[in-house]
Amino acid sequence: MIRKILVCFFCFAFAKAYAQGTDLFRTEYTYFPQRNSDNSFRRFRTFVNVPLKIKEGTYLVPYFEYRNIHLIVRDNQAFQELSTDRYESYEAALGYTFPMKNDWRFGSRAGVLIASNFDKAKAISDDYFLTASVYFIKSMTKRTDGGKPWRLVLGVQYSTTVGRPFPLPYVNYYREFAPKWSFTLGAPKMNLKYRFNDKNSMQVYARLDGFYANIQEDLESTGGIADNISMTTAMVGPGYQYNFTKHLSAYVYVGYTIFNDIRLRNVDGIDVKTVNDSNTFYSRAGLKFKI
Repeated sequence: MIRKILVCFFCFAFAKAYAQGTDLFRTEYTYFPQRNSDNSFRRFRTFVNVPLKIKEGTYLVPYFEYRNIHLIVRDNQAFQELSTDRYESYEAALGYTFPMKNDWRFGSRAGVLIASNFDKAKAISDDYFLTASVYFIKSMTKRTDGGKPWRLVLGVQYSTTVGRPFPLPYVNYYREFAPKWSFTLGAPKMNLKYRFNDKNSMQVYARLDGFYANIQEDLESTGGIADNISMTTAMVGPGYQYNFTKHLSAYVYVGYTIFNDIRLRNVDGIDVKTVNDSNTFYSRAGLKFKI
């Protein structure tokens, strides 16, 4: 039951909940080894949002993202049959947002994701996936009435990588509850944050991470034919952020996974082989430029 709940939340997270975000650019590197094995996971990720103003408060937002994943599997001979340990994804999407009454804002995004091991040195039809989302955001983070700042995001998301023919709900709530203290509830991340000053802040977080990619040359294993590979990971730990300016920041997160499932799945989304499910150390660092 716990695994099903985590996978469900993972699906929420990776339907791309960026419509409410303020990051214009981000680049980061993730690394975590697999405990009691020689396996390891490394990922480089970068994305950019380009707001194009249509009229006051209304924007079109082209979005581009690239991920390069190096998944090394050395402790299971069966996986030596995989012709590559590199997986890449490219996503292009277009967002649209405009203000509504009573401090609400509408946001939407639709796009195409290509995620594969690219064994054939080109994309094939099974590498393409569709993503779409619709959000309603109420932001009270710049209040003038003396009340505590807060933000609520409600929406639905759909992605063909999830393998379910219906959209999934999304809820995210942020609130500042005391001077220098704030919290966020939702997925893919929850945190409790303390701001020392305008430059330095720390937090305790719990978040979901992972990836999905098509295997172009299907792999035959003892559990069946593997059509794709995916990872679902949940971790907890501390994080630190340093603000160079109001808009440019560096961050680092470390922690330990409480759920770690790397598996091969068949065309119906059923697991056919577990690569590794041991919990382990996790680290992620990067730079971001925000509004």
